[in-house]
Amino acid sequence: MKKLQPILTDSSDFPEIRGNGCVYVDKTAYFHNLITRLDARRFFLSRPRRFGKSLMISTLKAIFQGRKELFDGLAITKTDWKWEKYPVIHFNFINAAASTVEEFKQLFLLEVKRGITEAGGTFNAQYSAVGNFAVSIDELSARNDGKGVVILIDEYDAPVARLLDKPGDAEEIRGLLADFYSQMKDRTGRIRFLMITGVSKFTKMSVFSALSNLTDISMKDAYATMLGYTETELDRYFDGHMRAHAEMMKKPYDEYREELKVWFNGYRFGKGDVETVYNPVSIGVNLASPEVFFQSCWSSTGKASMMMNYLKREDFLAVDMDGVRKVRERDFDVTDLCNLKTVPMLYQAGYLTIDKYDGNTGMFTLRVPDKEVRQDLATLMTAVAAGQDTTWVSEIGAYLLDGEWDGFFTGLKSLYASLPYGAKEKSVHEFSFERNLLILLWSQGMRCTAEDRQSNGQADIVAVHPCGVFIFELKVDESADEALEQVKKKGYEEPYRGRNLPIWLIGLNFNGKTRRLKDTKVEKL
Repeated sequence: MKKLQPILTDSSDFPEIRGNGCVYVDKTAYFHNLITRLDARRFFLSRPRRFGKSLMISTLKAIFQGRKELFDGLAITKTDWKWEKYPVIHFNFINAAASTVEEFKQLFLLEVKRGITEAGGTFNAQYSAVGNFAVSIDELSARNDGKGVVILIDEYDAPVARLLDKPGDAEEIRGLLADFYSQMKDRTGRIRFLMITGVSKFTKMSVFSALSNLTDISMKDAYATMLGYTETELDRYFDGHMRAHAEMMKKPYDEYREELKVWFNGYRFGKGDVETVYNPVSIGVNLASPEVFFQSCWSSTGKASMMMNYLKREDFLAVDMDGVRKVRERDFDVTDLCNLKTVPMLYQAGYLTIDKYDGNTGMFTLRVPDKEVRQDLATLMTAVAAGQDTTWVSEIGAYLLDGEWDGFFTGLKSLYASLPYGAKEKSVHEFSFERNLLILLWSQGMRCTAEDRQSNGQADIVAVHPCGVFIFELKVDESADEALEQVKKKGYEEPYRGRNLPIWLIGLNFNGKTRRLKDTKVEKL
């Protein structure tokens, strides 16, 4: 096998990736389309974290700096692009995300100074960050013979999102940023191109009110696959890497590809029948350092679970991972920082994606994108339900996979005892018994079947993992012994005997009034 092109996973710097001869999935045809549009020159794009926004910004920066040598062989070099050089003001406001308003002011000033001076502008220490930004647009545009400047703002929402636990501070920062963004309102004629990216769409942020002609392409079908990887791109750029990984995992290639798709493909960013895409960071991490199992990278690459702490517990636990229905487009926006809504936060964080759109009603149906995210969301939901952290969930899962039943049942009883019940919690949608157990099992990366239909009946839950097959039967106000006897009598284990895995039969009995786990029984075949 020929030497594989290296994959750089810890950088979103386009010149670095191209300079080191690393894999770069060519998206420049999309970028050329954007920068040559006659009907719009100011854009906004939201995507979940770690989805390639910063690499896109870096690539656009190199294009407008006229660095043609970096684009050899890429799609944009086959167009009529003139490679003129523009002054590029580039801010990444993740660098200004702070824990206090005062710290934000300091970091924000430093980031604005860096962006202006790197663009070739003059930073005057006697002016505010806002004043310097306004002057730099005027100065750099005039210096460029009036052809305008390029402004690229990455992670525009990071300073506000960082302080969602302090709504008052977040609102103050939103107001400070309002002043900053409004400087572009009366200078649109001096701006050749503007791209703003973020995770969330805070509609009250003045970037949207001040720039009424800002074009939001976040759900436009034409740009649905601009970030993330399609199946065709995977075949073109990563064929050798995937075949080497499949061989390491000792899987037939077709089976490997199907499993890869289940794990990492499922994001949809358009209303029409658009192609779903793979999470690019997850693909990069798995193929750059392949292991004998797929690696879940969602938690380790900047998990946004902090936001979940600010959502209402009951609303969070009521989320149906198999389908959130009747969502209107306006429901995706975040408007009130003191009353965060569950669905838009989960969508913008990447825990939910578009499943279907009904043009007649204007309603979306959302779902969890893939197995990787389902596992992480299930861990988070279980932790929130139990009032614990995600480490606790991992420990309970480890007890199960290792067959340490005393520890597992103790944790399971604690989980059920923590769940909210009663008239005021009816909105939890029966987050109990089967559903609660299913979510815990999903958090361990298990492939679960609820109401597993067989010739002789149906098992309540069957969970399959490389460590074993776990068959659960649940009873209410009966006994765990009766539950276990039903599993054996019906032979629910028979379809799984040929897998050469340990098979565990588990009976659980609940108290119908308290909804608590009363007694348990387990048997290994």
